[in-house]
Amino acid sequence: MRFTDSHCHLDFDEFSSTYSQLLGQCQHTGIHRIIVPSISPDNWDKVLNLSKNKLNIQKKHNEESAQGTKNCLIYPCLGIHPWFLKALNESHLQNLSEQVTKQRHNIIAIGETGIDNVIAKQQENLKQQQDFFSYQLHLAKEHHLPVIIHHRQSHHLIMPLLKQIKLGKKGVIHAFSGSYQQAKSYIELGFKLGVGGTITYSRASKTINAIKRVPLTSLLLETDAPAMPLANFQGEANSPLKLINVFQCLTQIREETPEKIAEQIENNIQDLFFTNTR
Repeated sequence: MRFTDSHCHLDFDEFSSTYSQLLGQCQHTGIHRIIVPSISPDNWDKVLNLSKNKLNIQKKHNEESAQGTKNCLIYPCLGIHPWFLKALNESHLQNLSEQVTKQRHNIIAIGETGIDNVIAKQQENLKQQQDFFSYQLHLAKEHHLPVIIHHRQSHHLIMPLLKQIKLGKKGVIHAFSGSYQQAKSYIELGFKLGVGGTITYSRASKTINAIKRVPLTSLLLETDAPAMPLANFQGEANSPLKLINVFQCLTQIREETPEKIAEQIENNIQDLFFTNTR
C-alpha cells in the first residue's frame, strides 16, 4: 500500500535537522508523496524550495508513474493562514497573486487558508479573515487550483463563501472536526474531508461518527505535522510517519478492507490534486 500525507508542514524548524532522514523513513513505510501548504509570505520561498528536484510538479508525477520510483516527493502550495494576518494588508494578497501566477506549474493548491473564529474573537479581525479567505478562493478559481481550508468554529462562516464562489477544482476541509451534517454539506459541494489525528481521540465521537458514515470517496489522509499530535503521542511533535497510525485508526472505524481504504484514498488525492479537469 502507498500513502500520501495531504497536509504536512515540512518546512517548520522541527524537521530541519532530520529532513533527509525523515524522507527516507517515509519512503520505507510507503509514504510516497507529501503535500506542504504554506502559511504566510515569510515561508513561501522555503516551501517552494523544499524539494531538491527542480522539475515542475507535473513532470515529476509523470516520471514517478512511468518509472515506478519509490522516492518521497514533495508538493508545495501557496497561501496565507488566518492565524498570521496581523501585520498583513492588501499588498500581501497582491504579492500572493503574483507568486501563484509565477509558480503556477510548481504548486498544486492554494493554501493553507480559511477562517478561524477563535482567533477572530481574540484579535477582532473577522472581517480581515473573511476578506483574505475570499480573495484566495477567487485566486484558486482563477488558476483552476484546489484550495486547502482551515476551520475552527467557523463552518457557518466558510460555507456561504464556498456556495457563493463556486470553485471549479474544489478542495479539502483540512483537519475536519464536525458533525455528519456538516460533513455532508461540504461533500455535497464537492469538497473532501481531511482525516488526521482527531479520530484517534475517543472524545471526538461526533467527528468519528461523521468519518464513519460519509462516502470513502470523500476522505483524504493527513497529519498536519508537526501539529495535531495523535492520542497516544501527546507531548511530542507530530511527524508524517504518524500517517500510518492515522490510517490504522481509520481502518478500525470504516467497514472496508484496509487495502480498499488505502487504494480509494490515493485515488481521491490523485483526482483532487493531480488531475487536470479544466
